[in-house]
Amino acid sequence: MFDQSKIHPLLKQAVVSRDGIRGIERPRNLMEAVTEDAEPLRSLAGMHIVSARQFDREKILQLGRLAASYETQPDLIHPPLRGKILVSAFYEPSTRTRLSFESAWHRLGGDIMSITDPNTTGIAKGESLADVGEMFNNYGDVVVLRDNGEDSVYSMLDSLRIPIINAGNGIDEHPTQALADVYAIMKWKPEFGTGKLKEDEKVTIGVIGTPNRMRTVRSLLLLLSLFSDSIRKVYIVNPSQDVLDEDQKQELETAGLKLEVVQKLRDILPEIDVVYINSIAWVGDSYETLTGDIKLTSESQLKAGAIILHPLARGEELDESLDGTEHNWYFSQARGAVFIRMALLTCLVHRINLVVDSPVDQPEDRTQ
Repeated sequence: MFDQSKIHPLLKQAVVSRDGIRGIERPRNLMEAVTEDAEPLRSLAGMHIVSARQFDREKILQLGRLAASYETQPDLIHPPLRGKILVSAFYEPSTRTRLSFESAWHRLGGDIMSITDPNTTGIAKGESLADVGEMFNNYGDVVVLRDNGEDSVYSMLDSLRIPIINAGNGIDEHPTQALADVYAIMKWKPEFGTGKLKEDEKVTIGVIGTPNRMRTVRSLLLLLSLFSDSIRKVYIVNPSQDVLDEDQKQELETAGLKLEVVQKLRDILPEIDVVYINSIAWVGDSYETLTGDIKLTSESQLKAGAIILHPLARGEELDESLDGTEHNWYFSQARGAVFIRMALLTCLVHRINLVVDSPVDQPEDRTQ
């Protein structure tokens, strides 16, 4: 007989934890909190997605609701992208973003052509991105591009007749990561997106990072500015004071965000509801890591019920001792990225009628 006592403790937990720490009750709560309205999503059909500035509050709410329907009802999905091809062009290394986009496309029934090394393409021989974009028109239905040049995605726009999604362009933006971040917040607190929070219920957010050199943080702050009526304050935590460009700061404050830059995490950690931590910042073609007290462990003075988000991959700034705690929402955040990208990809390639009960209408004819 098989000796049950010899099963490793982690294996005993594998079945009960397969849906992640948060399970699926959270996206169900989000679906109940947001009234279905397909209209804001229809304008996304065929759109290039290069900046978080292209989204408004209603688009994000409805994308979140559609993502929640995918997350809670995967067996009801009829593959809407069968026969469609995604060009996955990652000219800069990526794990989560590339795989989550490809997972999303596969789950929707499509096929993928993947490029992970520009040296294997005509770019290595001096071909321009504009010419590459012209070729992509003939090969796929959507392009997802990551490149370390800030102008890269814009260089393709004029020549593309299919949608392109910016998956990170240098230090500029990463709009779909920000969608995943806000989707996680909305699942944690569904009222966040509805504007129905009372003054004492509003959320205090701590962003540990460098907004003027971190594309994830830059895009996240832009999306958070759409929900400023649900946010008490946003702390920017960084040992340096030079972390926000003046026009960046003005744009966010004009949109209603109350910003405060602080140098020490421990001074404000006990009052933060959502901790967003990313310690890697671009400097030219390399990276720098934040120093000081920028580190979270299970011993950190976190507020009861506070959640931690991280775009991953993590380093020493986020200790593994937090993985089994209630504060760990970074794994749920990464899981949700697949579903929010499914929602976005569906909208780019299809005309949406019924968003939840019948998530996908018939494919739009995109014959060129």
